[in-house]
Amino acid sequence: MDTHLTDDVVGPLPGDYKSDVKPIWCPGCGDYSVLAGITRAMATMGLERHDTVVVSGIGCSSRIPAYTSVYGYHTVHGRSLAVASGVKLARPELNVLIFGGDGDGFSIGGNHFLHACRRNVDMTYIVMDNQVYGMTKGQASPTTEADWCESKLTPEGPGVNPIQPVALALACGANFVARGFSNNPNEVARLIVEGVRHPGFSVIHILSPCVTFRPEQRNWKSTVHPYGREPTDDPNEAMRAVLEDDGFGLGIFLAGNRRPFQPESAATRSIAQIEEGFAV
Repeated sequence: MDTHLTDDVVGPLPGDYKSDVKPIWCPGCGDYSVLAGITRAMATMGLERHDTVVVSGIGCSSRIPAYTSVYGYHTVHGRSLAVASGVKLARPELNVLIFGGDGDGFSIGGNHFLHACRRNVDMTYIVMDNQVYGMTKGQASPTTEADWCESKLTPEGPGVNPIQPVALALACGANFVARGFSNNPNEVARLIVEGVRHPGFSVIHILSPCVTFRPEQRNWKSTVHPYGREPTDDPNEAMRAVLEDDGFGLGIFLAGNRRPFQPESAATRSIAQIEEGFAV
C-alpha cells in the first residue's frame, strides 16, 4: 500500500482503496463522487484492506465492490444486508460496509432493512438514492414522488407516497442515521467515518442524482441545505426533527446509544482447521 506523509504521520491514500476496474456509470452520475467519498473515508480511518469487507446487492450503486481494493461481495438483489450480517457476526473483527440503492434497499430488500435496523449489528449501510431504477432504464422506485410521470410503466405517476428512508431507519431502530449529498464527497467521507466509528447499525442516506433518467435532479445542488441541529442520542427527538425536514436536510440526525447485537460464540475450529477440510 502506498503511503503519504502529512504532519509527520504516514498513512494510506484514497487511491490505495481503488481497484483497477474503471467505473462504467453514466457521465455525471452522482455515484462517482460517492466512490470518492468512500475511498477518502477509508484512508482517513486507515482501514486495513484485508480486514475490510464491502457488500452490495444489485443496481448501479451496487457496483462499488468491483471498484474498491478491499474484500468485496456482490450479492443478489435485496440480500446485501443479510449477507453482511452473516459476515459481521461470524467475523466481528472485520470492518463491514454495505452499499446499495433505493430500489435494492427499500423494495426487494425492504424486509431485510427493517430487521437490520432493529437487530443493530455493528456495520454501516450507505444507500445511494436517486429515486429511480436507473440500471433497468428509468422505472419509479420506492422513493419516487407519487406524481413523477416520466416512466412509460407509470405514465400518470406511481400514485403512492414515497418511502422516507431516514424516518424509516429511525422508526426501525438504527443506531446512527445521517444524510449526505454526492456533490460534496468530503462531507460524504466525514459521514461514513462517523458511521463506521459509531457502534451498532449505521444508515447513511446519500442523495445521488441520476442525470440520465432524472435530469431535473441536477437542481438538488441548490435544494439541499444543512440539517441545522446538533446530533441527538434520543430517537424520539430525532424523529420529530425529521418529520419537520423537507427531505433535503444534510447532516447527522441520530447518534444513539443502543448496544450492538453480537451473540456470544466461541469458535469450534480454527481457520487452519477449516482450510484443511477443503484440502484435496
